[in-house]
Amino acid sequence: MNGLPILPLLLWGTVAGLDLASVLQGLFNRPLVAGMVAGAILGDPAGGLRIGAALELFALDVLPIGASRYPDYGAATVAAVALAAGRPWPVGLGPAVLLGLLLAQLGGWSIVLHRRVTAGALRREMPAIDRGDAGAAIRVHQAGLLADLLRSAGLAAIGLTIAGVLSGGPLFDPATARVLTVVALAGGFVAAIGGALRRAGTARRIAWLGAGLALGALGFGLR
Repeated sequence: MNGLPILPLLLWGTVAGLDLASVLQGLFNRPLVAGMVAGAILGDPAGGLRIGAALELFALDVLPIGASRYPDYGAATVAAVALAAGRPWPVGLGPAVLLGLLLAQLGGWSIVLHRRVTAGALRREMPAIDRGDAGAAIRVHQAGLLADLLRSAGLAAIGLTIAGVLSGGPLFDPATARVLTVVALAGGFVAAIGGALRRAGTARRIAWLGAGLALGALGFGLR
């Protein structure tokens, strides 16, 4: 992890994790935003944007609502960008996306744990809440915020540590890294199209989706 601005990355990963549900909700948790800011911290905003865009393809179908279980891409994207820092994008993108996807799933597990911690705090304060004690509700709320702060900071720390350990590993063998990049991009497009089809619903919306994809492909081909 030599040369990485660890503290700014850790703080940004924590903020991105908190933004998912607890506070702010200013889209800082989206991989596109989290990756671009992490890249700017590392002096490579374009590289961070590429990695964020690739992970965004996987995250498009995530809806952080209710009691559903979903990955947390905020701190995961920050760690992914840190892993690929200073490398050409064809070599760095694949390993970074792989790390981001794995950390996002770990983040999803941590969200379930956070809910259990908050539910335990609620059970302890329930008698006071039933008596109308406003302070009890505030304590439950504060406990939930503190637990999510620790969850987000812990996920960011784990991700940055793994990025430091893997930075000189075999994942960055040129041939291996390029294969991972192709697989990551192909998987991202498949995930994005699958999510779009599930959300489109009606045949009319699917038709509009197909038209948009065709125009996008045409524009890309004419570049």
